[in-house]
Amino acid sequence: MKKIVIVLLACVVSLSTRAQIMNSYVQEGEFGLAVGLGHYFGDLNTRAALNRPKFSAGAFFRKQFSNYIGVKVAANYARLGYSDVYSGNEVQKRRNLSFNTNIWELSLSGDFNFFKFFPGVEGFTYTPYVSLGVGVFSYDPFAYLNNEKHFLRPIGTEGQGSPAYPDRTPYGSMGVCFPLAVGFKYSVTEKINMFAEVGYRFTNTDYIDDVSTTYAPDAFQPLPNGQPSIGMLLADRSYETGTPIGIKGRQRGNSAQKDAYVLAQVGVSFNISSYRCPTPRSW
Repeated sequence: MKKIVIVLLACVVSLSTRAQIMNSYVQEGEFGLAVGLGHYFGDLNTRAALNRPKFSAGAFFRKQFSNYIGVKVAANYARLGYSDVYSGNEVQKRRNLSFNTNIWELSLSGDFNFFKFFPGVEGFTYTPYVSLGVGVFSYDPFAYLNNEKHFLRPIGTEGQGSPAYPDRTPYGSMGVCFPLAVGFKYSVTEKINMFAEVGYRFTNTDYIDDVSTTYAPDAFQPLPNGQPSIGMLLADRSYETGTPIGIKGRQRGNSAQKDAYVLAQVGVSFNISSYRCPTPRSW
């Protein structure tokens, strides 16, 4: 009987000690680094294929307001790109367009932990989480023609900026995104966490890929020597797969649906913590 009492007392002391640690420990926040992959969805990838991921990386700072709620400021880079040659749609294969772009993103998100998270305290060292936010990003699509790089925005491949299409103004190099992410983090030690996160970015632009509306062949003129200009060659590349299809007014993209991208990353974060004096207890 005496041994049972001693064991029970030890358990009570242990639980009391852990409770005091949890009550005194304050996770102020964390900062971290991540690497992973980015993928684009839009007019060149209409079926949400995940067959051409490219490099991404990021850094963030999270301010924790409780065990469950935090606010995160994040900066991310991603290389995005796609080509009609990867499509299973024969019409898109004939269209034969392609692009690449560098994405630089800055966002602010609210995070919610599903479980109580106390780094270094057994039983509270992991949690799935979800976040929702808003951000801005820069993009500047380009393509290669005869192994030469050409930025597409100043060319106006759909007649943007051409007198023949006064209603089509050049698109900007900045966009707004709305990151929706889910993740999982695990406390390796009191100071260090590991995490994995997948975040989908809804955007307000349809020009990440430089494709949105209809062909505008009369926006371009041949060179003085009669050869096609760079604009003519990049606006309609179906000549590389057969008879050109880019007649005026024919659909080139779908302006009703905005472009999007996803970032899948893993990383490490470092906790910023403090301790408060436990509340005195009266016995």
